[in-house]
Amino acid sequence: MSQKNNTVMTEFILLGLSSDPKTQVILFFVFLLVYIIILFGNISIIILILTDINLHTSMYFFLFNLSFLDLCYSFSTVPRMLNDLMSIKKNISYAECATQMYIFLSLGETECVLLAVMAYDRYVAICYPLHYTTIMSKRVCIRLAFGTWICGFLLSISHVTLTLNVNRCENNEINNFFCEMPEVLSLGCENILFIEFIVFVEGVIVLMIPVTFIVISYSQIILCILKIKSSSGQRKAFSTCGSHIMVVIMFYGSAMATYMKPRSRSIPGTDKFIAIFYVIITPLLNPLIYTLRNNDVKSAFLKLKMRNGYC
Repeated sequence: MSQKNNTVMTEFILLGLSSDPKTQVILFFVFLLVYIIILFGNISIIILILTDINLHTSMYFFLFNLSFLDLCYSFSTVPRMLNDLMSIKKNISYAECATQMYIFLSLGETECVLLAVMAYDRYVAICYPLHYTTIMSKRVCIRLAFGTWICGFLLSISHVTLTLNVNRCENNEINNFFCEMPEVLSLGCENILFIEFIVFVEGVIVLMIPVTFIVISYSQIILCILKIKSSSGQRKAFSTCGSHIMVVIMFYGSAMATYMKPRSRSIPGTDKFIAIFYVIITPLLNPLIYTLRNNDVKSAFLKLKMRNGYC
């Protein structure tokens, strides 16, 4: 029995979103289109911020980090998913699975912290506009951005280490479209209550603390907005904050639903559909939400078009 429980895995099988060939073809084209939009949207923001000197501010510095992060974040899972949707054999090696899990978790945890930093940046800009450039100096912004990336890549080490050291049975089927930690953890034969507790505690640190900080920041922003005498200014500010909060709820809410509940309460097959929200939809919406109503970005885009002879 002990030998069975310590089966050495050389590869896993990703079950994906569907086993129906026709559905897989439809999903392939849908997610291919979504992925192209993700690439176009985030790359466009990166180019605009790099080329337009008017966008060389702390707000756009963090937006640059978010766009680059979303590019890497989606690249860690979506290309593999698209390949599997058109493949009969969906095997993934142990090393590739471990690498994907670490990169995905690192980037995801980095985004959790980065969104909190961006909320703080907006809080300072709206509530303390006269002191904004002093508080959010170039040095401070660089340190905050560097700290978010370091936090993400350090915190995820414990997640991956704990997951990969669990004794696994002979079953090597992962009921997801990528090597997500909870699904890999569920393949273990031993009691994983202690590991689930550790994951929950780290979930509080990575998810609950940033989202609480964001809620407090936006609460203060709303109080500052209510002091604006212009009704049109209030509507614009509320509209912008509302769209930001919508993305935050979608990203953190879906991540909490997957990572902060015991596996015994998980309904088989549901987590992979929940994962679509924070793996695909959030990187799709971020460029739109953070730039759609932004006149500076629109102006930079028009100038870039004119510079390249499109207008």
